[in-house]
Amino acid sequence: MALTSFFSLPLPSLHQQFPSKYSTFRPIIVSLSEKPTIVVTQPTKLPVRTIPGDYGLPGIGPWKDRLDYFYNQGKNEFFESRVVKYKSTIFRTNMPPGPFISSNPKVIVLLDGKSFPVLFDVSKVEKKDLFTGTYMPSTELTGGYRVLSYLDPSEPNHEKLKKLMFFLLSSRRDHVIPKFHETYTEFFETLDKEMAEKGKAGLNSGNDQAAFNFLARSLFGVNPVETKLGIDGPTLIGKWVLLQLHPVLTLGLPKFLDDLILHAFRLPPLLVKKDYQRLYDFFYTNSANLFVEAEKLGISKEEACHNLLFATCFNSFGGMKIFFPNMMKSIAKAGVEVHTRLANEIRSEVKSAGGKITMSAMEKMPLMKSVVYEALRVDPPVASQYGRAKQDLKIESHDAVFEVKKGEMLFGYQPFATKDPKFFDRPEEFVADRFVGEEGEKLLKYVLWSNGPETESPTVGNKQCAGKDFVVMVSRLFVTEFFLRYDTFNVDVGTSALGASITITSLKKA
Repeated sequence: MALTSFFSLPLPSLHQQFPSKYSTFRPIIVSLSEKPTIVVTQPTKLPVRTIPGDYGLPGIGPWKDRLDYFYNQGKNEFFESRVVKYKSTIFRTNMPPGPFISSNPKVIVLLDGKSFPVLFDVSKVEKKDLFTGTYMPSTELTGGYRVLSYLDPSEPNHEKLKKLMFFLLSSRRDHVIPKFHETYTEFFETLDKEMAEKGKAGLNSGNDQAAFNFLARSLFGVNPVETKLGIDGPTLIGKWVLLQLHPVLTLGLPKFLDDLILHAFRLPPLLVKKDYQRLYDFFYTNSANLFVEAEKLGISKEEACHNLLFATCFNSFGGMKIFFPNMMKSIAKAGVEVHTRLANEIRSEVKSAGGKITMSAMEKMPLMKSVVYEALRVDPPVASQYGRAKQDLKIESHDAVFEVKKGEMLFGYQPFATKDPKFFDRPEEFVADRFVGEEGEKLLKYVLWSNGPETESPTVGNKQCAGKDFVVMVSRLFVTEFFLRYDTFNVDVGTSALGASITITSLKKA
């Protein structure tokens, strides 16, 4: 059933010198004194409802919900069926992994675009140790440190570490465009060769290698292929990430074997200890200038290195690994007419800029920018957000007000919130020009992929992604580079543990 029908039920900055959606450039905001925007609203007239749903019997309820979530129903049907059952986009359920990894899997689910933003309000919710949900991976996987993603803004180290990430991005901003061009030109040449030899080409593995090489070259000034790490980076990261995320993944094994191996017990960090050390040594060797800044901020070299590794390999590389194939899936489906419009727009603006891709040239490509935002709306790279209520709260959906008690866990599944038909026309569809023009730009406040609205900026006082504008920029670069080189393409889409698996079946060069 389409999500649109659920909402129709009768229910009672980082604005580095990276470009934003506008043509202005704003400085990084790093002040803890910044206050959240206060929006004055009329008193609500919505009815107050008890939050529907239940958690089932201890042990059995969480296990049953886990089987439904991964195997019997799948994620979308898991949530869809409960929206229909409870006649509400807010309800109680258990979230994986449950026993014996998570001691308390109970959550209150938020599935509409009106209630979801409470998860970004750190005056109302705590974000401590909630990055992966109802469990936290062992700190043995991050050198014994709780890295930035697991810190609440109220913790002193949050400000220091986020400032370090801002410094990393701002200090290397001039290398992003040239290193992306250099690295992804190599990737596209490999793609062309594979297409010529086989008539088809896999996107994912080549993109993984290109993404890691680009991040190392642009942010750390080193080509990993020329170091002891060689081409092993993506493989090492894959194993390390699996040890952290296996409780919320499925690998397609027979149901009970898959569930037993991945969701019942934690896999021992020892399995990737040597792999992680290789990654750590690579970043430690190539972060000397960042360690100087870290020491000014009161962060040890070791803690800085573990955080730089996590931000680069888990956050940035993970985002590019998941999002680029998902984005290409949607663009391919949009068809040749959209491809032609993109190619014409991109080539025209690059030609006007003297034949080079620049930030100002990309700002003059409204369709290209809209395509990236629409892909982030349809397939956000991080689908789940969590927050623990700091106080008793009243949370509104479109249809009712719900009372949440202090200490209860809130969970939002973003692909539903960003397809809310109260905000978006044809919400289930990929509409390439959805965000073009003044009216289109007004919808950007409902694009939430970065752990905050697209219209807001990351600061040391919030949990919005420090690399928000960096991710948008590299996604724009990918689309721009692709359509400078190719006219149109077709793909076959499969599934993987993380996002779509893409095989290019036809590729027409410009």
